[in-house]
Amino acid sequence: MKTIIIVGGAGLLGREFVTQLKDERNIIVYDLLDLKAWNRLNTGVENYHSVDICSDKSLSEVISQTYTTEENIDCVINTSYPRNSNFGKNILDITLEAFNENIGLHLGGYFNVMQQFTKLFIKQGYGNIINIASIQGVSAPKFEHYKGTIMNSPVEYTAAKSAIIAISRYFAKYLKGNSIRVNCISPGGIFNNQPESFQEKYKDSCSNKGMLDPEDLCGAVKFLVSDESRYINGQNIIVDDGWSL
Repeated sequence: MKTIIIVGGAGLLGREFVTQLKDERNIIVYDLLDLKAWNRLNTGVENYHSVDICSDKSLSEVISQTYTTEENIDCVINTSYPRNSNFGKNILDITLEAFNENIGLHLGGYFNVMQQFTKLFIKQGYGNIINIASIQGVSAPKFEHYKGTIMNSPVEYTAAKSAIIAISRYFAKYLKGNSIRVNCISPGGIFNNQPESFQEKYKDSCSNKGMLDPEDLCGAVKFLVSDESRYINGQNIIVDDGWSL
């Protein structure tokens, strides 16, 4: 049975991945919530660690704790969404300080996870890292979808997700010969009670469904976790119902 760590496992995507993967795999969850808050989610997964992936010390300590009970880790899936209270302002209103801080949190957090687990995977002799990026890291936003809503497409999100895709390829190439794979999944928009007008405009840019549900990503996740994808490395799998075409 594969042992998989899901980083951000208490979030919108992470919870669905936990649900979909837990029956046939040993799942360990990392997230910011304390243990009581995690238990209230009733996921059925008890192997939980509270961690701040934007802190070297916090992540290092939790990884060390994990390896005291687990002989090996087969895969790490990072679904986390680090950001601060200034995240998401209009591109003309965001300050340089807020932009830099959010890039540091989001991109830095993902880098921290990749770097620390890469070191352990090299010692272990194999590993698999799956990063959740975004179509916003692949294509420019369709700003017309946001007209008439209070929603915005954060520029720091686009910058961070673009960089995550690039750094994932960097790690994949750097780790040649180490039996360690690094890939991304770039989802389209995930339904989370967005305004109906936004949903309708968004759907017009898609092939069929429009906005996706978290479960719609699970096929790609299960594939990249599996041995069937063992020769797929450094890739970005787009799951967006044709939005980016």
